[in-house]
Amino acid sequence: MSDDSAQRTEEPTARKLKRSREEGQVARSVELSAAAVMFGAVIVLLMMGPIWFPKLARYFASGFSFDRKVLETPALLPLAFSSQMSDVFLLFLPMMILTLFLAVLASGATGGFLFSFKAVLPKLSKLSPLAGLKRMLGSHAAIELLKSILKFGLIGGVLLILLNLHFTDLIGMGSMGLEPAFLLTGNLVLKALTWLTLGLVLIALIDVPFQRHSFMKRMRMTKQEIRDEYKDMEGRPEVKAQMRRRQREIANAQMMQKVKDADVIITNPEHFAIALSYDPSSDGAPILLAKGADFMAMLIRKEAKTHSIEIFESPQLARALYFTTELDQAIPETLYFAVAQVIAYVFGLANVRPGVAPAVKPQPKIPLSMQFDATGKPLAPQKATP
Repeated sequence: MSDDSAQRTEEPTARKLKRSREEGQVARSVELSAAAVMFGAVIVLLMMGPIWFPKLARYFASGFSFDRKVLETPALLPLAFSSQMSDVFLLFLPMMILTLFLAVLASGATGGFLFSFKAVLPKLSKLSPLAGLKRMLGSHAAIELLKSILKFGLIGGVLLILLNLHFTDLIGMGSMGLEPAFLLTGNLVLKALTWLTLGLVLIALIDVPFQRHSFMKRMRMTKQEIRDEYKDMEGRPEVKAQMRRRQREIANAQMMQKVKDADVIITNPEHFAIALSYDPSSDGAPILLAKGADFMAMLIRKEAKTHSIEIFESPQLARALYFTTELDQAIPETLYFAVAQVIAYVFGLANVRPGVAPAVKPQPKIPLSMQFDATGKPLAPQKATP
């Protein structure tokens, strides 16, 4: 067991945590739930105690007094007792509702709200004497024993302190009236619960981070488990498709960032859009910064309009560039002349002056070998290979 723990040095993957959650294994703090319940009870007693304790005294007194009709008819006794019990139940109903709500809320505060059928199904491993012995002698059992000792000591300490402070009042309770005795008892109970709640809150503040750390430590994986899980996920078709889709999204986002640096957008006009950049100070050919078809082409055109980039319609040139040039590559040599005409025209538009006739829009001619239809099929007949 120690060797296995020493090998588990890797943090658990999201898939491991999800699988353990489906099996009902999450971080839980019992101390937090206990502290929340006690806190709710103390709050209700502080607010409702002055009203409750006199009523309890009257209910208690009425339980020992019966009219002649009830005494002569024993069959009415269950009805009388049930009426008194229902009155007491309704009196404590707000406290029960609040403590139940706080218990549910606290149970989900550490590991989230969860209900798993797998957690309640019987497991043969739980019936193993060896596994049970390991649980009894493990570090987790030692921590639980320490917490139990702390809680026992807390309860005992609070009771001893209250007995020491109010011993005279407790001795004299026998000579008090019923209502004053109930008020004294209620105040002592409230004091005891308050101090117990403060102690449980302190224990819970320590226990919550410990339970989270302990759970993550139990969920740690070996390096081999990480590799096996990665291979398993990599081989699943839906994971592969998701990874490819994510890669496309990232690539498209990076490509769209480059559109603002383009000098011209050549379109089909609707189905294809090509973003080209040219540096007149260099000897290099124009570079294809972005390209897209249909929806992506529409996004490129929209981005170009946002940055006031010239859009030039040339269906054959757009298709030729789309099917022959990859991202961040120079255009093919056979398209130099056609692209040069377009770039010269675009640069000429930027230098138009009043009184000077604008440049005539060119009609680039594309070599037959670089002409394609909308599906990427060459329009020129292919030579048969001998």
